[in-house]
Amino acid sequence: MTTQTTAGPQDAVLAAIHTHHGRLGRTVSDHAVTIARSIDKLQSPSARQAVLVAFCAEEVLPHAAAEEETLYRVADTLPATRLLVRAMRDEHILLRERVGELEQADTWGEIVAAAAALNALFQAHLNKENELLLPALADAGVDLAVLLEGMHEILGESAESAEPAEPQGCGCGGCGCGARDLAAEDAEGAGGGSGLVVGELDVRRLVPAQRHAQIFATFGELPAGMAFVLVNDHDPKPLYYQFAAEHPGEFTWEYTESGPQVWRVRIGRP
Repeated sequence: MTTQTTAGPQDAVLAAIHTHHGRLGRTVSDHAVTIARSIDKLQSPSARQAVLVAFCAEEVLPHAAAEEETLYRVADTLPATRLLVRAMRDEHILLRERVGELEQADTWGEIVAAAAALNALFQAHLNKENELLLPALADAGVDLAVLLEGMHEILGESAESAEPAEPQGCGCGGCGCGARDLAAEDAEGAGGGSGLVVGELDVRRLVPAQRHAQIFATFGELPAGMAFVLVNDHDPKPLYYQFAAEHPGEFTWEYTESGPQVWRVRIGRP
C-alpha cells in the first residue's frame, strides 16, 4: 500500500520563498555577468549598471526590509537563530552599501567590480537563508504561512495559486527597475519604426526568463528593414536599455500603445 502525502501550507510557503529567492538571485547574477561581458565587447556597462541598481532598489532591498520585519523579527526571539539572524542583518547593511557603491561607480572597472561584489554577497546571503534560517524557523514550529500572509516582497508569486502572479520586470529575469518614469525621448534616440511589421510577439503569458529568451530570439531572426510588435503587460522601458547595451545602433524602438493595461512596442532592424 502506497501512502501519498500532500504538501501543507508550510511546505507551499517554503517552496514559494525558494522560488522567489531563485528569481532574485538569477536576475542579479544575469545583470552582473552582462556587465562583465560588456567590457569584453568594448561596450559601456552603464546602461545595465542603471538597470541593476534600479532592480535592487525596487525588489532586492524591499525584500530585505520585509524579511527583517517578519522572519528576522521572529528569529531574534529564538535561541537557535538569534546569532545567525544578527549576522544576516549585518549583511543587509552591507548589501545596501554595495548597491550604493555600484550606483556611484564611474569607470568601467569600478562598475564591473561593484557588480561582482554585490552579486557575490547576495548569492551567499540567499544560500544562508535557504539552507540555514528557513529550516531552523520551520523546525522551531514557526507558522510561516501565517507570518508571511500577503507578503509579496518575500513570497513573490502566490504560494496558494497555480496561476502565476503578474510578472514583474522587463523580461530579463524580472528587473523591476522602474525606468518607465524616464523621458520617452531616450527611447526615441534609437530611431522610429522600421520597415514592415512581421507580426506580434505577445509575452504576457510567459514567465520572465522565457520572455527574455523569446524576445531576443525573435529579434535575432529579423531581416534588415523588418520589425515585430512586442505586446506586454507593463512598460518594457528597461528592455530598451538592455537592447541599447547589447545591440547599440542595431535596433529601432517605437511605442504604439502605452498602457495602462497593455503596452505595444515596435522593435525593428534599421
